[in-house]
Amino acid sequence: MFVSPSAVEAPSHASTEALRVYRWLVVSRELDAALCAANPRWFPIEGEEATVVGSFIDLRPDDAAAPHYRDPFVVYLMRGAEMWRLAAQVLGKAAGYNKGRSVPFNGPVELGIVPWVAGDLGTTLGTATGAALGFQQEGSDRVCVCTFGDGTANRGDTHEAMNLAAAWRLPIVYVCQNNGWAISQPAPSYLPAGVAARAAGYGMPGACVDGNDVDAVRAEVGTAVARARDGGGPSLIEARTWRWRGHWAADAQSYRDHCAEELAEDPLDLYAYRLLVRGACSAQELQRVHDEVGREVAAALERAVAEPNAGPGELGFEDVFAP
Repeated sequence: MFVSPSAVEAPSHASTEALRVYRWLVVSRELDAALCAANPRWFPIEGEEATVVGSFIDLRPDDAAAPHYRDPFVVYLMRGAEMWRLAAQVLGKAAGYNKGRSVPFNGPVELGIVPWVAGDLGTTLGTATGAALGFQQEGSDRVCVCTFGDGTANRGDTHEAMNLAAAWRLPIVYVCQNNGWAISQPAPSYLPAGVAARAAGYGMPGACVDGNDVDAVRAEVGTAVARARDGGGPSLIEARTWRWRGHWAADAQSYRDHCAEELAEDPLDLYAYRLLVRGACSAQELQRVHDEVGREVAAALERAVAEPNAGPGELGFEDVFAP
C-alpha cells in the first residue's frame, strides 16, 4: 500500500463492491508472486491485473471465459475454482485440475472455462469462438469473453477466429492484453498501429482502453458484452498495459530497460487511491484485504506443495480420449 492509514479519512462504511474488485486485484498479484517463486517457468501477471479482472469480473455464471495464459487463475477463482488445486497443477501435482499433465493453464470446464486444447498461441481464440457459435445456435443470450496477448494478435488463428465471428455476428468479446512485449520483441516493431485499429477490417466495433484502470476496462468490456447479448456481434478491445517482469519468472530481461512510467502506473495503487479519495473504504480496510489474501495464498501453496507429484503410472489413456 502506498497510502498510509492516516492519509485519508476513514468512511463510515466500506463499499462492498469496491472491496470485491480490489480483493480480486490483490488475489491476482499475491498468487502470481507465489507461483513465480515456486515455478521459474510461470508467466508473471504483475502490472497487468486490471485488464484481467476488469474483463471477466461481471460475466454471468453461464457465460464462457477464455482467459490469456498470463494469469488465468484469478478468472478461474472468480468462477469457483479452488486455489490450492490451481497451485498444485503449476507444481506438477496429481491433485491439480490437469492432474499434473499438459500446460498448467487449464481450469475445470464445468465452470464455463474454455480449455487450452493445444500449447501454441492463438488456438484458444478458435475454441472460444466455437463456444460463441454454440451459444448462438442454442438461441441463448450467453456470451464469451476471450483475452489474448499482443504477440498472439499476429497469429493466423487469431485472424481466422475474428473474421468468422464478424461474418456470423457471434456473441464474443475479444480483449487484447497488450503489455508491450512479445517475449523480447517490443510491440511497436510488429504492431505499428496497435490492435484496436484492426477491428474496422474485420467489420466489428473496436476500442482502445487504459489497461491499468480496472474501472475503464470493466466499462468498455461491459458495453461490448451487452451489445453481444443483444445480437450485436463481436467486439475487439485493446487494453494497453505494462509487463513489469520477464516473459517468464526466470527471464533475466537483458533485452529491455524498465522505465519509471511502468512502476508509476500500478493498477492496484491506482484503484486503491481512487477508492480512498471517493471515501469508498479506508486504508485499514484495504490493508486488511492484503493480509487476508496473503494468508489464503500461503495456505494454498503449503497444501499444494505437500501433495504428491504426478507419477508415470498416472499418465495413462483414461483422459486422452472422450468417454
